Amino acid sequence: MDTAIPDFFNWLFLNQSTEIIPLGDWISTAVDWIVTNFRWIFQLIRVPISQTLNGIEAFLQAVPPVVFLAVLGLFAWQFASRGLAIFSVLAMIFVGLMGAWPETMTTLSLVITAVVLCILVGLPLGIASARSDRVEAAIRPILDAMQTLPAFVYLVPVVMLFGTGKVPGVIVTFIFAVPPLIRLTNIGIRQVSLETIEAAQSFGSTPGQMLWEVQVPLAMPTILAGINQSIMLALSMVVIASLIAVEGLGQMVNRGIGRLDVGLAAVGGLGIVIMAVVLDRLTQGIGKSSQSGVSWQDRGPVGAIRKALGKRPQPPTVTP
Repeated sequence: MDTAIPDFFNWLFLNQSTEIIPLGDWISTAVDWIVTNFRWIFQLIRVPISQTLNGIEAFLQAVPPVVFLAVLGLFAWQFASRGLAIFSVLAMIFVGLMGAWPETMTTLSLVITAVVLCILVGLPLGIASARSDRVEAAIRPILDAMQTLPAFVYLVPVVMLFGTGKVPGVIVTFIFAVPPLIRLTNIGIRQVSLETIEAAQSFGSTPGQMLWEVQVPLAMPTILAGINQSIMLALSMVVIASLIAVEGLGQMVNRGIGRLDVGLAAVGGLGIVIMAVVLDRLTQGIGKSSQSGVSWQDRGPVGAIRKALGKRPQPPTVTP
């Protein structure tokens, strides 16, 4: 303490940099204390994430590519468009022809698990912040820190608390990808017009009915945009997560860089780009189709089957 004031003035006027506030030591001490006393809690958190991730990965790896492509094409046609279905199938065939299919399924399982965690955590937090200014004020600086800290900074505490491997990769990806979903859910619900809310109140809607039958449906395009951004950020984190032994396309890029193998790194990078484009177009197509006013039963393969059977179209959905 006796040298703190002279050191401060030396830095302020003479540009002699000295450590006056040992913030790094404080953080290291705090993390070490948490690891020593509460590591068992983080290991318990690891178990359900590991089981979910391993189950999804085992399923995707066991499914024959032809089945995966068929389901992908039908899903894209049903909830987006026929053109997007064709593009998605051809893009994933190209990934398979590059020899990166197993790594792609591993990366896809990681992204699915991380995005599911984002939805389970991000949606409730976004709704809570939209319904309470105090919650929003409390969450906002945390989200600012999560979005501005370099992605590499997350790796050290996560590795100390959870170890290395796929589960820490999912957790790092979740932390990196969840802020946009929270923010856009909050914004979407807050942007619902006051006239619509007053009309629902005049019909005697309860707060729960107001949220789930009025505000959330009207905010759904914005919420889907948040999910889209979470997916894109999750894919951008794949390469960084490979530094803590996360397998998949990111590991291909990492190995290619380490070996100066441009071809291997290019295959992994191109696989990530193709997957990002497919998932981006799918989520955007789902958002647009939800606003089209046409019932999902009258679109895509289900609509074609109903038309062939002579079924009448469902009445159009009118969005307020």
